[in-house]
Amino acid sequence: MKIEQIYTGCLAQGAYFIESNGEAAVIDPLREVAPYIEKAKSRQVTIKYVFETHFHADFVSGHLDLAQKTGAPIVYGPNAQTGFDAHIATDGEEFKIGDVTIRALHTPGHTMESTSYLLLDENGKETALFSGDTLFIGDVGRPDLAQKSNLTIQDLAGYLYDSLRTKIMTLPDDVVVYPAHGAGSACGKNMSKETTDTLGNQKRFNYALRANMTRDEFIKEVTDGLATPPQYFPQNVQMNKEGYDSIDDVLQRGVQALSPAAFEAAANETGALVLDTRAASDFTTGFIPNSINIGIDGSFAPWVGALVPDLKQTLLIVTEPGREEEVVTRLARVGYDHTLGYLEGGFDAWRAEGREIDTVTTISAGDFADLFRQGPLEVIDVRKPTEFSVEHAKGAKNLPLDYISEQMTEFPKEGPMYVHCAGGYRSMVAASILKARGFDNVINVDGGYAAMVKAGIPQDKTDSVAHS
Repeated sequence: MKIEQIYTGCLAQGAYFIESNGEAAVIDPLREVAPYIEKAKSRQVTIKYVFETHFHADFVSGHLDLAQKTGAPIVYGPNAQTGFDAHIATDGEEFKIGDVTIRALHTPGHTMESTSYLLLDENGKETALFSGDTLFIGDVGRPDLAQKSNLTIQDLAGYLYDSLRTKIMTLPDDVVVYPAHGAGSACGKNMSKETTDTLGNQKRFNYALRANMTRDEFIKEVTDGLATPPQYFPQNVQMNKEGYDSIDDVLQRGVQALSPAAFEAAANETGALVLDTRAASDFTTGFIPNSINIGIDGSFAPWVGALVPDLKQTLLIVTEPGREEEVVTRLARVGYDHTLGYLEGGFDAWRAEGREIDTVTTISAGDFADLFRQGPLEVIDVRKPTEFSVEHAKGAKNLPLDYISEQMTEFPKEGPMYVHCAGGYRSMVAASILKARGFDNVINVDGGYAAMVKAGIPQDKTDSVAHS
C-alpha cells in the first residue's frame, strides 16, 4: 500500500493517489489529469475509482476528465446531485483498492454532501482519513459556502459538530489525517502549515476538537471571524456539480500564439481582459495599457478568482515565453476557460514594434521613508485587515486588495498616492488595476511594508481602522 499526497501550493490543495496490488484511487484530483494517468502507467496500476469529498468551491476538480480517460467511476457521498454519471455512496459503503479498503463516512457540515474516506489497510486496520474540507490540520471547514434556503450557517455548523464527534473523533488516535487544504486556502480560517497529522494530535491541539466543547461553543467559534468568500466560489461549485469542458479543449483554445497586431485586434474586438502574468519588477517598467498584472509566481489562481468575478470573462495573456501552457492551465484550475491566446514573443515583441506602452511609477522604500519624514503622505495599505491591525505605517489607510473594486471611490485621485502591501506582489496588482481605472497618481512602494520597516518609517497599531 502506498499513499501519496500531491500538494499544489498555489491553491494550498492536496490531492491523493492511493495504490495497492495493481489498483489505485485518486481523491480530489486537480483539473489537469495527465500527471495521475502517467503515474498510474509508470507504476503499472489501474485507476479504479475517482473519489470526491464534496463539490469544491475553490478549484475545478479533474473528476470528469479522469473518469473519461480511465473509465473509473466518480464517487461522491450521500446528498450529492450531479449533472453527470456518478456513484453516490451510502454512509459506510466500502470500496476495494487492491488489498485495502476505503470506507465512505458521510460528514456533512462544510457542505451537506461532504464525505470523508477512511482507509483500512491490508489487515483491516483503520489507518488514514482523507477528510476533505471537514477537518483540516488546526481547523475545520467553514460552514458558510453551501447554504440552502432552509439552512443557516449555524445549522451547517451544527451538522459539522455532529460529524466530527460521531464519525471522526471516535476513530483511533493513530489514524493519519490527510485534508484537502492547508494554510493559505480560503476554505478555513486557522489552518496549519503542516499538511498531515495524527488524529490524536488534532484532538489535543485543534480548537474545534476540544473534548469538553459544547455545540453552542463550537458553532460560535467556527462561525466567528469568517471573511467574505471569493466571488468565484459559487461558480466553481456549479462547474464541479454540473460539468465543464475538457482541459484538453481549454488548452487547445488558450495556447494560441498571436502576433502583436493580432493580439491588439483581438483585445479591441472582443473586449477581452489583458492579463499580464510577469513579475512585478518587469511589469512596472512597461506594459500594454489597461492590462492587469497578476504574477504567475505567486498565489496566481486565487487572486485571479478574487479580482475577476466572471468566469466567462475572455482573457488574453502576456507571459514569459515558454510559460503559456502553465498560465492557461492554472487559470483553468479555478474555472477560467476562455483564454483566447497569448502574445507571441511576450512583451518584448510588443515593445519592439513601437506600440503604445504604460508604466507604473515605483519608489524605493528608502526614498519613501525620506519623504515620509518630511510631511504627511497619502499612503494606501492593500494588505488584509488582519495584517494591517498588527502593525502599519503611521497614518496609512487600509483598502485591502480583495475588495478593490468595491472600494474604488475611496482611492484619492488627486496628489501622489503611495500604495504598498507586505512585499510588493499585491501592491503591483493594485497599481495595475488603479492605472486601468484612470488613476495616474499611483506610486508603488518597492519591497512593501517589510522594506519600509527596514527603512525606518514610523509605525502604528491603532492609527487607522481597517476596511472590510
